[in-house]
Amino acid sequence: MDELRILSPTAILGYGFPPESFEAALGAKPDVIAVDAGSTDAGPFLLGGVIPRGMLIPVRKDVEKLLLAARRLGIPLLIGSAGGAGADPHLESVVEVVREVAASHGLHFTMAVIYSEVDREVVIKALGRGRIHPMENTGPLTETEVRQSAHIVAQIGPEPFVEALNRGAEVVVAGRSYDPSMFAAPALRLGYPEGLALHLGKILECGAIAATPGSGSDCMMGYLRRDHFLVEPTGPGRRCTPLSVAAHTLYEKPHPYLLHGPGGCLDLSECRFEPVDDRRVRVSGSRFLADRSYRVKLEGAGPAGFRSIFIAGIRDPILIAALDQTLQNVEGQVRDYFSGEGEFHVSYRVYGRDGVMGAMEREPFTASEVGLVVEVVSKSGELSAGACAMIRSTLLHCDYPGRKATSGNLAFPFSPSDISMGPAYRFTVYHLMEVDHPCSLVRIRYINV
Repeated sequence: MDELRILSPTAILGYGFPPESFEAALGAKPDVIAVDAGSTDAGPFLLGGVIPRGMLIPVRKDVEKLLLAARRLGIPLLIGSAGGAGADPHLESVVEVVREVAASHGLHFTMAVIYSEVDREVVIKALGRGRIHPMENTGPLTETEVRQSAHIVAQIGPEPFVEALNRGAEVVVAGRSYDPSMFAAPALRLGYPEGLALHLGKILECGAIAATPGSGSDCMMGYLRRDHFLVEPTGPGRRCTPLSVAAHTLYEKPHPYLLHGPGGCLDLSECRFEPVDDRRVRVSGSRFLADRSYRVKLEGAGPAGFRSIFIAGIRDPILIAALDQTLQNVEGQVRDYFSGEGEFHVSYRVYGRDGVMGAMEREPFTASEVGLVVEVVSKSGELSAGACAMIRSTLLHCDYPGRKATSGNLAFPFSPSDISMGPAYRFTVYHLMEVDHPCSLVRIRYINV
């Protein structure tokens, strides 16, 4: 095959896509539809817990359109990181959605379900054999952290998708996946260069974000050839430029030229971005450098306790100027009050000042009002809620140097002001694991739907 055509309908399954863009993309006669369904970008909650049912409503709407189109054209549909975090229960929830859609439309096909959740004992055994390595910003993994994990997933490469396609799967739904994997797999199966396939997958996994104007809720087509690939948005009014595609190549990368993934590193130091016309860009020079040993990233999350928050606005410039010391004084009073009741962790985010960047904020502080988010996490739900309530009430009426008003220091947007967020989770595992084979940590189940 001289050209492989890959359709990415949206950045994440459930984000949606315009019907006219999708029909235009189908008119380009894609050979495969591939879509990313999530990641752990939003933090550890999904990985540690369960997928909220409300998330499945937009997922089902997207699945219905994609599945009907793929079956009509007779091409594969590949879904990675199903359910957001890709652990077994999240994966199964999307598999059930696929079954429901198939049943409602009388569809028949072979589905491969790729499980990438890793048993804790497997990780502990690998840890004992020295096959677990920390990432750049993580310390050594401990057996305690492994055992405290609710779920541990392996971020699989394209090889399990290739295996499923080789065994005749027409629909593949996979657990946690390296973002380009489901896009690169059909290309690697046909012998296309790995560097080009993975780089194209890196761009396609975000839908039309690499276009201008960019959008994560629109379609992008990729045309892979033996020595280059083309990318083109199908939405009217969008176009790809060398700048937009090169800029997106830098997305989510700690290094401008190198992108590490399962089994190796994508080297873009000799990459070229060239305009083909006013909508398409030609990319060449992408290379893949294989590692000596195949490594996959493990992600794990476990319970951290219970979270309570309140949100308030502050308009008084005197309090804003003295806010850090005031918060410290209030927290000290509350900790004295709850002495002996248990441990709790308090964090503050001051939006309008440094709520996003924190200590890295460099811009001068000139806000006339700020939004304050106070978070309390404790092993006890009652202590979390109680400490949160007392911080709120103490801060509402406390004194501070230069205070003029006595009617209250905070403005609350909601009643009740305190919000119990339920269980909180933390990342317990964020490490690399050496494996004997790219498919060592997966289980593949084949279903005649």
